[in-house]
Amino acid sequence: MRASQRARGEDVALVDSLLSADERRRSSGVRFDELRSEQKTLGKLIPKAVGDERTELLKKTGELASAVKAADAEQNEADEETKRLLLQLGNLVHPDVPVGGEEDFVVLETHGTIRDFGAEGFEPKDHLELGEALGAIDVERGAKVSGSRFYYLTGVGALLELALVNAAIAQATEAGFVPMLTPALVRPRAMEGTGFLGQAAENVYHLEKDDYYLVGTSEVPLAAYHMDEILDADKLPMRYAGFSPCFRREAGTYGKDTRGIFRVHQFDKVEMFSYVAPEDAENEHRRLLDWEKQWLTALELPFQVIDVASGDLGSSASRKFDCEAWIPTQGKYRELTSASNCDGFQARRLSVRMRDGKKVQPLSTLNGTLCAVPRTIVAILENHQLADGSVQVPEVLRPYLGGRELLEPISK
Repeated sequence: MRASQRARGEDVALVDSLLSADERRRSSGVRFDELRSEQKTLGKLIPKAVGDERTELLKKTGELASAVKAADAEQNEADEETKRLLLQLGNLVHPDVPVGGEEDFVVLETHGTIRDFGAEGFEPKDHLELGEALGAIDVERGAKVSGSRFYYLTGVGALLELALVNAAIAQATEAGFVPMLTPALVRPRAMEGTGFLGQAAENVYHLEKDDYYLVGTSEVPLAAYHMDEILDADKLPMRYAGFSPCFRREAGTYGKDTRGIFRVHQFDKVEMFSYVAPEDAENEHRRLLDWEKQWLTALELPFQVIDVASGDLGSSASRKFDCEAWIPTQGKYRELTSASNCDGFQARRLSVRMRDGKKVQPLSTLNGTLCAVPRTIVAILENHQLADGSVQVPEVLRPYLGGRELLEPISK
């Protein structure tokens, strides 16, 4: 755990503080049990005692009652301190994860061909210019109504989102995922249990009056769906595909991706989520990645797969693979999907367990983005644009757009 904390760039001393608190929790628990046992023994002697002996026993019983009360308070305090420190500790980093910060990822695969727009005789437009010409994106009115990093999808933009969501859910359903429409507001335990009130807390919207949190991903309500339940091992894996609005404060990104809809405060997303036996977690992680690769390939997008470095994992993931699509006007790959193996980290916090015969133990949870809508629209518009500002519709989406093969500027 010390090595894992070091790899994450987080406080290594937290491990020793937690061990110390846990030792105090254990010893105070033993002390409480001893005092309670002595108290019960004295309680049985009092009815039989008489005279001075009875007086002495009653005096000792009073002293014990005070000691028991103090030991109970110490035990509870140590237990709360242990839980508080434990919630600050990130998941154990997988040994194969590259160590370092955001830029220290390792490229595992590259797919598709990057278009040479120069050879085609025109300069590519960015997604906002294309979207405005298509009558698909309106950020000016989004800012007027809600502020920066908000937007409207209009006309074919709205239809394109619905097509993406329907196509993504269709792929997930075919792969055996149960489609889900999930709550966007959750209680603190669900947010805390999934690991989003640690280092990610600054990006979470909190409704203080009601003590609800707006989810940044349907991973949260999907992870909490079986909270406090024991699942039968023979029913695993359980797979869900959740569609929900997502809300993120985007704290710490001032001046970053301010143009268009790449980085926004509210967006819709289709998320895959799996409950599996611990021994199957790594294989399921690869399966989630394969489904994401299938999706991006169907959208005819060039992309690369990266093994995310330890300092960029997020507290709940032991390992994470990102799929990054090529964005022509930025001249680089940008994250579109991610697949995370959380092992038993979330399951322990949310008390989701599995029963295999007589044995009950935490299971493993994994999550994978299938379609974060705005970023996917960005990649589609920029990669499939034509010289006249039209955009070719990937074949996989055409059935959901009434057979439309081309999105054309509204001026035409």
